[in-house]
Amino acid sequence: MFSFTSEILLLEKLKLKYVEIPAEILIQTKADSDKTIYNQRFKIRINDSEIWQAGVVSLGNNKGYISIKSTILKKNQLLLGDEVTVYLEKDESEFGMEVSEELIEVLAQDSEGNRRFDLLPIGKKRYIIYYVNQVKSSDKKIERALMLITNLKKSVIGKEEFRFLLGKE
Repeated sequence: MFSFTSEILLLEKLKLKYVEIPAEILIQTKADSDKTIYNQRFKIRINDSEIWQAGVVSLGNNKGYISIKSTILKKNQLLLGDEVTVYLEKDESEFGMEVSEELIEVLAQDSEGNRRFDLLPIGKKRYIIYYVNQVKSSDKKIERALMLITNLKKSVIGKEEFRFLLGKE
């Protein structure tokens, strides 16, 4: 686990708050298989906040950042400019985020859907996982998982578009 202090900053063009990750830490945590120091995912905690999972994004000039959800800032009464202690642990999980039981079960019961899910690039897998996880109700998670996997099976392999998966095309 790595810890360091950082300031909560604002990325104007994206209107998001973030903490900067020093290049020295990114270099130390980089795996041999990572193409760049930015191709990394972490479990993050700031001060005494809950832990969340996120990937590093390049800021340029050998700097990286991780965005902070507004719910975490609000819950911990943190404001732009506040100095915080950042705790990072390399995320070794398969997808870099929790997979809901509902999505796991839908994939377990649909061998073709599971096969098609396995063929997707990691970013598209994460999108499906993230979209299903965005609702709290188990019924809604099942509904979303079924819709996405059904549309995934209807899409052309290698040409899976998010709009199509969401049923918007």
